[in-house]
Amino acid sequence: MIKFQNVSKIYSQKTAALDNVSFEVAEKEFVSIVGKSGSGKTTLFKLILAEEKPSNGRIFFDSQEIQKIKSKELPFLRRKIGTVFQDYKLIHSKTAYENIAYAMEVIGASDKEVKKDVAEVLEIVGLTSKANNFPVELSGGEKQRVAIARALIHRPEVILADEPTGNLDPYNTLEIIRLLLKINKFGTTVFLATHNKTVINSLDKRVITLQDGKIVRDEENGRFIL
Repeated sequence: MIKFQNVSKIYSQKTAALDNVSFEVAEKEFVSIVGKSGSGKTTLFKLILAEEKPSNGRIFFDSQEIQKIKSKELPFLRRKIGTVFQDYKLIHSKTAYENIAYAMEVIGASDKEVKKDVAEVLEIVGLTSKANNFPVELSGGEKQRVAIARALIHRPEVILADEPTGNLDPYNTLEIIRLLLKINKFGTTVFLATHNKTVINSLDKRVITLQDGKIVRDEENGRFIL
């Protein structure tokens, strides 16, 4: 589903965010990316989303070379990819329901489609009773579940979760990881970037370790080793 082929991203002569990185991620796989701050995790996600272009190498999504996709076609690529961030990125003036619905409204979905689909994803993330709450009225874990629901609304093929538990306590961290595993069981590929050693070691899933922009370890049933 996702393939990096000898990919480098160089910002300056002294800064190589990624250095000759190659790997493949299969459909329905759950993969964790670990590494110290500045190791290249966020850059890797930006390249998948075509928010940045590689300095060298090739990147494929569903056998399509990302850097060859025309600008007007990029929104269609990005609808196949749901993104979840550490800081939630919710609109504070909108309720949980409205935050999720907005992602559909901007692409012209009908009111009937919005009502049906938002209700479904709210049920998946266990927030039906919080639909009319504003972000200020939600806990950190609940905000992140709204963000995950928003990422799911277009039924993406892949979820990119960039430090989704970074602001959460251990209990809410566990809830979010369980939710991502649930989504993965539905058939969605999940790409998780995290610094959380406990999470990685409890998942028993594939782990790719980055160091100074290079892949230093890629293991099935991997562990957090830095």
